[in-house]
Amino acid sequence: MSESQNSSQTPSETLSSFSKVSFIDIGPEQAGQRLDNFLIKTLKGVPKSRIYRLLRKGEVRVNKGRVKADSRLKEGDIVRLPPIRVAERGAPAVVGRQLKHYIANNILFEDEGLFILNKPSGLAVHGGSGLSLGVIEALRAEYPQYRYLELVHRLDRDTSGCLILAKKRAVLLELQNSLRYNRIDKRYIALAKGRWPKGKNTINAPLLKNTVESGERVVRVDAAGKASVTHFKIKQQFAAATLLDIKLETGRTHQIRVHCQFAGQPIAGDSKYGDEHFNESLKEAGLKRLFLHAASLRFKHPLSGDWVEVEAPLPDDLSKVLKKL
Repeated sequence: MSESQNSSQTPSETLSSFSKVSFIDIGPEQAGQRLDNFLIKTLKGVPKSRIYRLLRKGEVRVNKGRVKADSRLKEGDIVRLPPIRVAERGAPAVVGRQLKHYIANNILFEDEGLFILNKPSGLAVHGGSGLSLGVIEALRAEYPQYRYLELVHRLDRDTSGCLILAKKRAVLLELQNSLRYNRIDKRYIALAKGRWPKGKNTINAPLLKNTVESGERVVRVDAAGKASVTHFKIKQQFAAATLLDIKLETGRTHQIRVHCQFAGQPIAGDSKYGDEHFNESLKEAGLKRLFLHAASLRFKHPLSGDWVEVEAPLPDDLSKVLKKL
C-alpha cells in the first residue's frame, strides 16, 4: 500500500487532500452523525448526487465494510474515501485587519463549548451567493485550533448583534433543540414606522417562504405557512417612529421584518419589506442600514447547566440616529 493510502486525514482537510485514497479518523465531534451528512459537510464542493453514487457503489467504506448512507458514525471509526477529484477552487478568503480587530473586540462570551459574537451589520453569517467570506469562515480562519465550529442559528446579513457558534457537536445539537422548543430567550431592538399601538403586544401570523422570478427569496404571511409568533413592547415613542423591544417565540426567516410589515409598521431601513418614503426620511437622520439589532440572549449552558446571559449594546450608528429623531 502506498504512503498516500496509509495517510490519515481529519474532517477539516481541503478537497485537494482527497485526490488519492484516504482515511478519516472519526473523533468525538463527528460521532453520531449520519454518514451521508458527514460526507456532504467534509467534501464541500462535491455534488450530493456524486456522494450518494459513491455510497451506492460501496466506494466509501467504514472500518473496511460497506455501509448505508443513513449509518451513524461512532468515535474510533475509520472512513475510507476513494480518490475524489473536483475543479480547483480559488484561494480561500482572507480575513482583513479591520475584521480581525472587530472579532477580537466583540466576543461577548466564550468557553470550551461555544462562542457568542456581536455580529456587525453588513456581514453575512456564512459565505455563498457571491460572498466569499462570512462570520463562520472568518472565525474558522482566526481560530484554526478549533476542529469544530458551527453556527447554532442565523442572523440576516444586515442585522447586528448576538450570534451563537458551537465548538462541540453536542453543544450544537442541544442549543438547536433549545431553540426549537423556545428555551432560548432572544430579544431584539427595532425601529418601526409610526406610533405603535399600546395594545399591540403580539403578532401571531403564519409565514411562508417564497421565491420570486428573479430568484430572490421573500417571506409573506400566509395561512399555509409555519406558525410564527412575535411579542412586542414599546421601548420609546418618537413623532413618526417607535423603538421596540421584541421577543421571538418562533424563529422563522425574516420573521420580525415580515410581522412588522404585516402590522403596517415596517422596520426602518428595510429595503425588502419596508416603506420607501419612511426609509428616505430616516436617511436624513443618518440611517444607512436595517434598524434591527439582536440585543440579548439568555439560556442554560448545555455543558454546565448554568444560565448564560449576554447583551450586545446598540451600535453607535443606530444610537446616533435615535438622537436625531
